[in-house]
Amino acid sequence: MPILVSEVELYPDGLLDHPPASERPWRVAHTRPRQEKALARELHSARMPFYLPCDRRRTRARGRVVTSKVPLFSGYLFVQANDDERWRIASTNRVACFLEVRNPIRFVDDLRSVWRVLDLGEPVTAADGLVRGSSVTIRTGPLAGMAGTVEQVVGGFKFVVMVDFIRRGVSVTLDGDMLGLIRSKHD
Repeated sequence: MPILVSEVELYPDGLLDHPPASERPWRVAHTRPRQEKALARELHSARMPFYLPCDRRRTRARGRVVTSKVPLFSGYLFVQANDDERWRIASTNRVACFLEVRNPIRFVDDLRSVWRVLDLGEPVTAADGLVRGSSVTIRTGPLAGMAGTVEQVVGGFKFVVMVDFIRRGVSVTLDGDMLGLIRSKHD
């Protein structure tokens, strides 16, 4: 059986490197169940900008180890689309509704942080809802300067990067000496 070509998670390359464009606002496509990757394939074919953060999962099937990409935030695909493109995306019948992004600069910063965490190649877990804990910045390593939330776990600290708009995020376990506490104005 042939090996399938790896699916595109970000189109075009460098999409998150630029400030949000006003002629193509960011939108969150809340997809119908299990339609994220199919919609991403259609957007890629139509050359419409999108980001679908995926986690790599390794499973054993028929005695072989198989690596697959699983959408990290099930039910969500992040797209940059004008009103006409939004209508074209909705006509695919893969989208339940669109959520409008009110603060695109912060939104893109959140997506960029998720991209950086996934780019490490370390195991991650999706973090649903708001996680209680201290606000921290990472002081050292490839994620230095990033801010997020942390909760203590056995053997390290779980650093959580949130996409506040959808109240979901990703987490990775780091050593405590890599983190610096962010003091609130009231401390």
